[in-house]
Amino acid sequence: MRRRKFITLLGGAAAAWPLAARAQQPATMPVIGWLSTRSAATDALVLPVFRQALNEQGYVEGRDVRIEYRYAGGQLDRLPALAADLVRNRSVAIAIAIGDGAQGARAVQAINAAVPIVGIFGPDPVKDGLVPNLNRPGGNVTGVRVFQSALVPKRLGLLHELLPHSTVLAVLVNPLQDTAATQTRDVQETARTLGLQTQIINAATEQDLDVAFASLAQMRPDALFITVSPFFFTRMNQIVTSVARLSLPASHFRREFVTAGGLMSYASNTVDTYRVLGDYAGRILKGEKIGDLPIQQPTKFQLVINLRTAKALGLTIPPTLLTLADEVIE
Repeated sequence: MRRRKFITLLGGAAAAWPLAARAQQPATMPVIGWLSTRSAATDALVLPVFRQALNEQGYVEGRDVRIEYRYAGGQLDRLPALAADLVRNRSVAIAIAIGDGAQGARAVQAINAAVPIVGIFGPDPVKDGLVPNLNRPGGNVTGVRVFQSALVPKRLGLLHELLPHSTVLAVLVNPLQDTAATQTRDVQETARTLGLQTQIINAATEQDLDVAFASLAQMRPDALFITVSPFFFTRMNQIVTSVARLSLPASHFRREFVTAGGLMSYASNTVDTYRVLGDYAGRILKGEKIGDLPIQQPTKFQLVINLRTAKALGLTIPPTLLTLADEVIE
């Protein structure tokens, strides 16, 4: 049985940097605008990786570059105002668009189409109209193409392997997410092939989540499938706690849910993704053309299982899943 342990890197956001140090920053220091649809707390998990890659290119935050942070807290309608604040009122050399990178990139482009944008995008940035080509984007957008929403069939297959006798699957969806319709369709199609009935539950606000879990308490499905949404990530603790209270097996879209007490997740390697963003940001600051930097895609995916949670749910993890797992939390 393989048990590969991955270390969660912790770090603060802009507030963690001393005010005195920020006050001493030279006016000519280049500025990176960090535009996230998530929160400071969730991004603190990935910022150290970004900063390290940026450092390796010769740029240290507070010494060679300043980073301005803006967080939408899962509320996508805040993106235009946040992008305007970053791009219109400040001399931003590069914008980093994460969480829902496509919507963040569009928000920046609506204010200033010339600002270089490095972001994390959905499965098809070409179809989304962000770039004409993945290998040579040619414009002012590049970054990483991720497959979180495209992993729906794989995630559901793994959940069904754990719960082969389940019949009713609840699906938590953020209807405001760009990929909501696609993810819902993929879950329903895959569920049908597995003989599962699906119950779709929509939630786009914190209050919606409370209502959703109250509905789940009455519905009592066999399992819960949580679709990809930056909003759900910003409410990770609320979701994990609510799922545990209902003693409900759940499939999550990020490793962090499982380290917080969730049952299982299957996703791309987050560390690799944010390393690319930091590396690209440094190379662009050095003068490389953003249009020449290809949009990369993940090659490593991680299955993470929490044995403590499985035990609390009265579940026995099949040996086949334990063999496949990249990380087992005991």
